[in-house]
Amino acid sequence: MEDHENDYSEPRGVNFDFRGFLFKALNLWKLVLLSIGIALIVAYLINVRKQNIYRLDSLISVETEQNPFFTANTSISFNWGGVSGKVGKIMTSVKTRTHNEFVVDSLEYYMQYLKQGKYRMEDIYKDAPFIVKLDKTKGQLLGPPIGIRFINDNQFELFIDFAGTVANLQRPIDKERLQANVTKGPFKATYSFGQAITLPFFNATIIPRPNRIAQENSEYFVRFLNFDGVVSGFQNGIQIGPFSKESASVLKLSLTGTNKSKIVDYLNATSAILSKMELERKNLYATNTIKFIDSSLNAVNDNLKDVTDEMNTFRKKNKVFDVSDEMQIISEKLKGLDIQKEQEQSKLNYLNALETYLRTKTDYTKIAAPTSVGIEEGNILASVSKITALAIERQNLEYTTKEGSILFKDIDNQLDSEKNVLLETIDATSSTIRSQLNALTKNIGNLEAQLSGLPEDQQEFLKIQRKMNISQQAYDVYLSKRGEAAIVKAANVSDITTIDEAKDIGGGLIGPNKSLNYMMALMVGFFAPMFLIFVIFLLDNTIHGSDEVERLSSIPILGLIGKYNYKNNLVVFEKPKSAVAESFRSIRSSLQFIYKKQGKEEGRGKTIMITSSVSGEGKTFCSINIATVYALSGKKTLLLGMDLRKPKIFGDFGMTNDKGVVNYLIGECSFDEMNTGSFIENLDVIPSGPVPPNPSELFMGPRMKLLMEHVRQHYDIIVLDTPPLGLVTDALELTQYADATLFMVRLDYTKKGMLSLINAKYKMGEVKNISFVLNFYKHKTNHNYGYGYGYGYGYGYGYGVYGNAYHEGNGKRPLLRRIKKFLRINT
Repeated sequence: MEDHENDYSEPRGVNFDFRGFLFKALNLWKLVLLSIGIALIVAYLINVRKQNIYRLDSLISVETEQNPFFTANTSISFNWGGVSGKVGKIMTSVKTRTHNEFVVDSLEYYMQYLKQGKYRMEDIYKDAPFIVKLDKTKGQLLGPPIGIRFINDNQFELFIDFAGTVANLQRPIDKERLQANVTKGPFKATYSFGQAITLPFFNATIIPRPNRIAQENSEYFVRFLNFDGVVSGFQNGIQIGPFSKESASVLKLSLTGTNKSKIVDYLNATSAILSKMELERKNLYATNTIKFIDSSLNAVNDNLKDVTDEMNTFRKKNKVFDVSDEMQIISEKLKGLDIQKEQEQSKLNYLNALETYLRTKTDYTKIAAPTSVGIEEGNILASVSKITALAIERQNLEYTTKEGSILFKDIDNQLDSEKNVLLETIDATSSTIRSQLNALTKNIGNLEAQLSGLPEDQQEFLKIQRKMNISQQAYDVYLSKRGEAAIVKAANVSDITTIDEAKDIGGGLIGPNKSLNYMMALMVGFFAPMFLIFVIFLLDNTIHGSDEVERLSSIPILGLIGKYNYKNNLVVFEKPKSAVAESFRSIRSSLQFIYKKQGKEEGRGKTIMITSSVSGEGKTFCSINIATVYALSGKKTLLLGMDLRKPKIFGDFGMTNDKGVVNYLIGECSFDEMNTGSFIENLDVIPSGPVPPNPSELFMGPRMKLLMEHVRQHYDIIVLDTPPLGLVTDALELTQYADATLFMVRLDYTKKGMLSLINAKYKMGEVKNISFVLNFYKHKTNHNYGYGYGYGYGYGYGYGVYGNAYHEGNGKRPLLRRIKKFLRINT
């Protein structure tokens, strides 16, 4: 033992014990398994309650703008503008609120057809056996579902339970929010199919859906949702993008939802509305041109009627006469010049009107085609086409971009620049046309002078005939051009075509990902208890194994005592063949080696002091059984009850505690008077005696030395059952009489900090010849955290503060300890 004192070193640093944590987790495998089971059950309940989520898609193509009837022989040219950026505009349009409002409104998706399912209201859409024809001019109830119960093939019952007296409504035609007074409580009314329902909160006609049969007393529901909320949901949900890098003009539309039929209809309606709006945009230029030609045609037609009436009136007043061939030739020349003059004048009028329009208007989408009046000037045609295309692009941008955006400024700058160029071109072209008109007027004047020699009636006839020819020619030209424009418009097809429409062909399921949910459940079920075990392991400051003792202290371990449930502390005496009895024999052998190493003189008794850090660690149990093994080996042994604060050992030997060590120390009796012996051969037991008020002072008195001298002379082994060293100073007063000190460490009970206390006292020399005895020891096959032995016999000590520990418990184990016992694995 002296050598051991000299070999003292600081305990090694406390690092995280990964092996200990691992075996702790293995020991609590039931908890981990239970957690995984609960997590899997939760995952199953989530999976069966979650609605299936589907994703369907369709393909549309954005083609180059063209018309199958537009050829080089067509006199009217319609320039629709370039195709640059069209794909991007379509992709933007699909995500706009305006577009989604059109689709939602056309499909009436603000109205749901519902049926009560096992876990929720199910949206059955077209599977409902009835159709609701709404009166869109009146308000419909928002929020609560309206029940429809089938009575028979001709009648149904409408029912709802109102929570208040005011109902919120929305009018489908203009989406205005309204309120209506209703009667609080249940509402029921019977109607016939096809009968108009007019209620403050519901206005519609319900008719049976073809090819759908409803059973009697089956219940369905209709619910109206806020229009803006529904639109926002589809606006955020619909996706559009290029189908592939190789085919940028082919776009893929996709949408997710819980009802495949609704997804199919929404995607197909989106394609149809996109195509329709694109066709209207394309026809805008042609429509404006037809309107311009129609207005010109009406004016020419009125003029032709007036001239025709004038000719008829002239013929009635004058006889029919012939004009000479020479005069007829001159008249034909005048006719050709008049037609040319009329054509040039039409061009000039168009250019003047176009100039005025450009200077006074801001909407340039209503410009008629210059070719409608025969203008073939390339610069004018190009400028008008570009201005029209930019104006349409700006108009489309208003649906997708906030006012004040830099995109508007960019388009406006391009419009202003192109407009200025066109105005300059118009001015130059107008000057040229005016020069041509002046030349034509001069030529016409010369030819008219040649006809001045004719009689007045013939001159009048030729003049009327010229006006009639001009009007007829103009009428024929405008009529021809209008026909061409109408053909071009009628032959127009949208540049957006559906390649692959949305269709429910099975599949499309994307959620819930049940496998992922189960995997997540496995992970959570495993890692949650592992984390809990990790936290508990970190916060756990009790000693669980011999390796922890070795890591925390350099004091040697003398022996190990396993678990043995028995009715009293006399295990060695009554069960000498038990494993626990062998443990105490092993400790006896180790103590003999220590005594021999100390070289104590023969003939004097050897003392063994047994102590611990706190109560409940097995001091009394160990004292009784060590004394017993010595006595059974033939050694004259004395067991002294030195725990004066809480006498204990007398109970197992069937003696009273009326007289003992205390009585001797205060001089009330002699040694022989307090020594009552025992029923075990060679073993004398002296109890503590009555509890004194000053135990420490008694141990410091002279009679204590006399007592120890006396027992050393008359006994071979003296076992001292002392109080806990970590709580009171009594045991320190007794260390001077101890040849060997056994410090009890109860696994899963003793705190790690108590080893620091005994280390400090050992280092300072307050205790000597000390060794650890591990009680409640567990076999090390699993790092002292699982299988093995343990000491289970109750000692009568409590746990915690020493003062509280000296009260007897009621024998009931706390719930937490019972749960821990259930989760433990014992072998």
